[in-house]
Amino acid sequence: MAGGKIRKEKPQKGASASSNPHFQGGIPFHKSKGQHILKNPLLIDSIIQKSGIKSTDVILEIGPGTGNLTKKLLEVGKSVIAVELDPRMVLELQRRFQGTPSSTRLKVIQGDVLKCDLPYFDICVANIPYQISSPLTFKLLSHRPLFRCAVIMFQREFAMRLVAQPGDNLYCRLSVNTQLLARVNHLLKVGRNNFRPPPKVDSSVVRIEPRKPLPVVKFKEWDGLVRICFNRKNKTLGSIFRQKSVLSMLEKNYKTLQASQLSREESSDSTEMAKSVTALGDTLGDLSMDTDECKDDEDMEMDDGDAKASDFKERVLGLLKQGGFEERRSSKLTQADFMHLLSLFNKADIHFS
Repeated sequence: MAGGKIRKEKPQKGASASSNPHFQGGIPFHKSKGQHILKNPLLIDSIIQKSGIKSTDVILEIGPGTGNLTKKLLEVGKSVIAVELDPRMVLELQRRFQGTPSSTRLKVIQGDVLKCDLPYFDICVANIPYQISSPLTFKLLSHRPLFRCAVIMFQREFAMRLVAQPGDNLYCRLSVNTQLLARVNHLLKVGRNNFRPPPKVDSSVVRIEPRKPLPVVKFKEWDGLVRICFNRKNKTLGSIFRQKSVLSMLEKNYKTLQASQLSREESSDSTEMAKSVTALGDTLGDLSMDTDECKDDEDMEMDDGDAKASDFKERVLGLLKQGGFEERRSSKLTQADFMHLLSLFNKADIHFS
């Protein structure tokens, strides 16, 4: 992983009351809305440099605030589409760039980026409200046509989960799902004092590059498997798949499939794949730093007294043994391992969605 660190901007001596850190241009910032404005020009320059913006690029910026980053983006790209929820910030942006040569190359969309239909863009560069980190990441990855890359400021722990590798302490469902769809690299560590007002946490800048072509996988199926595995990521898969709740869900899916006699033919239609991927925001958008590997309580195991239930349990455990997964742990599994595991289950008509 690439890495770097931006030094904190030192406060100037003798600063006047007008330089109150919670204001800029007379506008109060709301921490509850994730409004933390970049104030360090060195940091902004570094983000621009590491983004690799081309003069022909249409740039998407999310949460531009008062336009400190926007100004630099307009200097290097073809145009900027800025999505801003706060109408006060929209007015400030319009005032700041009105009458300048770059005003015709700035389009401001007022609204919630999670609810907006995003237009075409080549690259996304943004300092986002941290509370929308997960749903926004997957909304971007479901956007079509695919963009070249996104360079985004995240809360540091969220960023470290995005880039975590098998065996890392922070490796989780978020890591696996994001890395299925994109190459993710850590670019910069950013101290909290680079913002006005300073947030309570440190931040990191991450580069997200969508994979082309996308892997051929049903994403709801994939996430269903990964969700189960990371409920108890440090337990063996044999232990996880012996749980009554897991076996009951899988057996219900199995019986539903058998009863309806669904076709097992794989569709090669690209439109079908696009529809599947477009649903990503809804399927994966609930990922947060608190929902993974948080359960250590033991679920009840399937009662072997029921012959049919026991048969299905042995079928599931047999698949784990077949692939050499029974004694392995989710926290150590690679993308290829999860692909293999999902394939074993699906070939046996056992599904996760």
